[in-house]
Amino acid sequence: MLIGVGSTLPAQNLNVIHARRASFKCHRSPLNPSSQKPVSSVSSASSTESTREHLSNLEKLLQQTNQPKPEPAIKGSSNGLIQPKGRGLQEGLNLSRIWPEMKAAEDMSPSHLNRLKRLLSKTMEYSPRNDLGSRWREYHGCNDWSGLLDPLDENLRREVVRYGEFVQAAYHGFHSNPAMSTDDETPLPRHVALPDRSYKVTKSLYATSSVGLPKWVDDVAPDIGWMTQRSSWIGYVAVCDDRREINRMGRRDIVIALRGTATCLEWAENLRAQLVQIPGSKDPTRRVECGFLSLHKTRGAHVPSLAESVVHEVKRLMEMYEGESLSITITGHSLGAALSLLVADEISSCTPDAPPVAVFSFGGPRVGNKGFVDRLNEKNIKVLRIVNNQDLITKVPALPSLFIREGSEQQQQKDHLWTYSHVGTELRIDTKMSPYLKSNADIACCHDLEAYLHLVDGFLSSNCPFRSNAKRSLARLLHDQRSNVKQLYTHKALSLNLDRDMFSFPMASCLPSPSQ
Repeated sequence: MLIGVGSTLPAQNLNVIHARRASFKCHRSPLNPSSQKPVSSVSSASSTESTREHLSNLEKLLQQTNQPKPEPAIKGSSNGLIQPKGRGLQEGLNLSRIWPEMKAAEDMSPSHLNRLKRLLSKTMEYSPRNDLGSRWREYHGCNDWSGLLDPLDENLRREVVRYGEFVQAAYHGFHSNPAMSTDDETPLPRHVALPDRSYKVTKSLYATSSVGLPKWVDDVAPDIGWMTQRSSWIGYVAVCDDRREINRMGRRDIVIALRGTATCLEWAENLRAQLVQIPGSKDPTRRVECGFLSLHKTRGAHVPSLAESVVHEVKRLMEMYEGESLSITITGHSLGAALSLLVADEISSCTPDAPPVAVFSFGGPRVGNKGFVDRLNEKNIKVLRIVNNQDLITKVPALPSLFIREGSEQQQQKDHLWTYSHVGTELRIDTKMSPYLKSNADIACCHDLEAYLHLVDGFLSSNCPFRSNAKRSLARLLHDQRSNVKQLYTHKALSLNLDRDMFSFPMASCLPSPSQ
């Protein structure tokens, strides 16, 4: 019998409903710690059930902020179903029927609502800045980050994300003013909005291609002349200039940040994949990719080469802060990750008394052969490569060293000479770990720097799911990769009355630092 408006349920029916509600409590979850385990459950929860449970709790977080109080039921459609009065289309959907793993959400506590709003805000949140003074060399890689990666140490996670944001500042600094004036002998000073106000920019860095396009290309498309210019701003050098931060880190840190590919000629250099001997090296077996070496060593019409600029600035800063404990941290994404290795090698070659050098690379390709790897290891250059399983860029160029043919030692040495190898310690993440990103996210998303930082912020360990207390804002991820974010979450974000304009994400509102 259908229940009309104003009807009441018999007492015995209410008892049945309460009994059923009690039997369908959710599993305990990091996102819903107050929930209890059901009375009847399987003996051991599989990873699939854990994922469904996590999605169910996330669905709870993403519910409509102000849900109306239930109104009396009314007669529904011709099929006799009871439809709630006054509810919107989204609330009327039975998610548990569309997605069997989704349970109907109950109430959302104010704390869950506030957490969701923080995740979708423009404000970045971080773990506390712990004192690294006594262990800074360990976090800088002196022991190859042994014991810090799986599970990922909280302090190291924060440092990795922070260095990634220095690279984001390099991207923003370039795209805000990509063109270089060919009339000036030296480029005009730039301003870079750093994500960390305790650092100041001391030097702008430029990369120049050894190849060029015909002049008629610029005549045909003058508005995109920056795409065909041989020299381009590629990053900067910054130094920590805040005494409290220096004390917290245990040393004064010098950061070199390099962006990824942006111009046509940089793409052209990426494709020059033949291995060539390192200039000045007495060992012909130590080789690197021709295109990367070109961008590293070529001088521009009005700018020095990237190699010259970095060495000159590092020497200047070493003299300025003589007697202090220093470190050099080089960080880059994609092409910038490849150039970071060449910059590290250049610094160690030209400044034998250089401070400890560490590289934090994101989505970097292979750069050289095994001889180049041995060269960096001999110089004690520490490299932490952050690699996404689904990122194809990390698998190029050429074949890895595991494809070396069996045979004589002489044959293997010959194969090593012409085969690319990765260098350093690896922190491996996976797009599929994120509860927000689609498991079949496209190539661009899997290589995107913000997606990398999102995954690092959520990484716990190789055998654990995405951490529930991840603090990084989702605003930039939604803006940059909306098509790769699960539709359930993009729709729910909009249902929270969050305007689309909110996701036109600017850089952090930091005071710009003048470049020299």
